[in-house]
Amino acid sequence: MSNPRIISGKAKGMRLQGVPGNITRPITDRVKEALFNIIGSDIENASLLDLFAGTGSVGIEALSRGASFVHLNDIHRLAITTIRANLEHTRLKENAKVTQQDAFTLLSTKPHQPFDYIFIAPPQYKNLWKEILLKLDQNINWLADDGWVIVQIDPVEYENLIFNHLTEFEQRRYGSTLLLFFEKRKP
Repeated sequence: MSNPRIISGKAKGMRLQGVPGNITRPITDRVKEALFNIIGSDIENASLLDLFAGTGSVGIEALSRGASFVHLNDIHRLAITTIRANLEHTRLKENAKVTQQDAFTLLSTKPHQPFDYIFIAPPQYKNLWKEILLKLDQNINWLADDGWVIVQIDPVEYENLIFNHLTEFEQRRYGSTLLLFFEKRKP
């Protein structure tokens, strides 16, 4: 797979470094473009939390398109090094925070702010997407009242889940990638 590129905005066309080895599963340009077409101009001045950031491609795309703040998190040191290099390369590090932490531990803490978008693309076939959504549902203040949680999984992983605070409102399939969209349940 070729290195991801920034599709639109200030850093349009720039190629990002990949994370060495096979610890990450980068989002394809096709899926990333579809995702940001769905979000549209709402990404401008929005905040995004990427819990399994990998190369930083989704968060950096958001910054390139005008997001006001992006928190990129990954547990792997090589991913963190790659994210920092990609932020430097694209000159978009000013409005980014990078943390190396287990996503479950991070979501167990009090949020420093609610996020307009939370992007979750964990390692596949380990049920992590369900577990991290349950953790987020228990600490829902990470998500802004009108925010979205977007999950990237392989379609074979999908299960219909019931949460206390989250509700699924949309699915989009792109080949072997399924994007799930959640929002806060309306009272």
